[in-house]
Amino acid sequence: MLFATRTLVVLAMAGAAWAADSRGAAAIAPFNIPLWEKGKVPLAQGDGPLDEPFVSVFLPPANKRNGSSIVVAPGGGNIMLMYGVEGVDIAERYNDWGAAAFVLTYRLSPKYGENARVLDGNRAVQLVRARAKEWGLDPAKIGFAGFSAGSSLARAVVNGAKAADPSAADPLDRVSSRPDYLVMVYSAGRATANEQLKSFPPTFLLAAAADRGAANGSAQLWLEMNRAGAVAELLLYQKGRHGFGAAFGSPEFSLWMDTLRHFLQIGGFLPK
Repeated sequence: MLFATRTLVVLAMAGAAWAADSRGAAAIAPFNIPLWEKGKVPLAQGDGPLDEPFVSVFLPPANKRNGSSIVVAPGGGNIMLMYGVEGVDIAERYNDWGAAAFVLTYRLSPKYGENARVLDGNRAVQLVRARAKEWGLDPAKIGFAGFSAGSSLARAVVNGAKAADPSAADPLDRVSSRPDYLVMVYSAGRATANEQLKSFPPTFLLAAAADRGAANGSAQLWLEMNRAGAVAELLLYQKGRHGFGAAFGSPEFSLWMDTLRHFLQIGGFLPK
């Protein structure tokens, strides 16, 4: 219950800050959408707030929207979610760029394992793609950004992506769950035997050198992706730590999201 309360407080604060954008356009307060109908969540072990995954929707004003979108998976070691610097702050920056953001509340350990989280991640992408027209989004410009444990989830979502099934009874299963690009922040490692790196979507990798596991793993994965012919960009800061998130005002990391924006512009996921 504490987790759910904290989530509501964070979203309320974000909504209060969004009275209008810099040009005076009407803002849209963030709102939540469950990934499944109540009672239909696969692998559910209860019906409480922590058993029902959802996305928090952050939409820029309609006159600012450019069709791009991102699903954001905050980190927290799979036992909690860092909603501020790895969720709401990322969503707000994407909104500044004219892109929609969907912060994912996925199921956590010890009650749930990776199998449930992968279902949640894939379902979130499907939800955005299935409702893209409603929100003025391009179904071919949906990214997935993950931080730490959320970054591992981003990778698992690609490896476990579901193909579109036009005959499915569930409208969300009629669209693919594969994201069009990945952002993996301070969490990566060597490719596993079942990964087809050549077919990975364009991927942005980020870590700080002092966070050695994430930094060395990201560098290794970039090498393997590059050898395989995949599109990938790697940014390693010379100093720093794990968990810097959006890094607003940070002397070490504050430029990383500008670099990400450039990566997205070069890839055609954001207008130049």
